[in-house]
Amino acid sequence: MSTVNVVMPKLGLTMQTGVITKWFKKEGDRVEKDEAIASVETSKITGEIKAPASGVLVKILKKEGEEVPVGEVIAVIEKK
Repeated sequence: MSTVNVVMPKLGLTMQTGVITKWFKKEGDRVEKDEAIASVETSKITGEIKAPASGVLVKILKKEGEEVPVGEVIAVIEKK
């Protein structure tokens, strides 16, 4: 099985970090490509993090309320 990293997206031109406000999925849940799996908030906007691939969310690396730099891995999806 191959895995795909979910990274903190850059939602705005000046975005440096984002806070994960809610995970819509939990470890072990099936996800579909482009499905919203979490919400993220910055000082200016609120947006969604979408799954980069279909599979199973095997590991959540960052908790709700945690501030994460753009590009950092926040979760891992195992492609099926």
